[in-house]
Amino acid sequence: MTLQELIDTCGLESVFVPDAQVPVTAAYTSDLLSDVMAHCPDESVLVTVQNHKNTVAVCTLVGAAAILVVHRREIPEDMLAAARREGVALLRTPDDQFAVSCKLGAALKK
Repeated sequence: MTLQELIDTCGLESVFVPDAQVPVTAAYTSDLLSDVMAHCPDESVLVTVQNHKNTVAVCTLVGAAAILVVHRREIPEDMLAAARREGVALLRTPDDQFAVSCKLGAALKK
């Protein structure tokens, strides 16, 4: 599934998407960046409440395609700048981690 298909299917807000056709094969939900480093699969969407530039750095290291910030939290300018520099997509949702993880899981199983 492409990132754009996932965005459309799950009703996500695109904040910054450098390549909407990038493949997404998994999702990983965690608010602990050390867990993300250890377990987040390549080509995934990270679901998190962490809205800061360190999240972008970690996603770059693990090869995640996008960061999905929950609870409609704001995206700070330094996080957006880091995402632009590193080519990591930034998405938002009003949903909590559990609700959006269920949506992503259902969409990725299709």
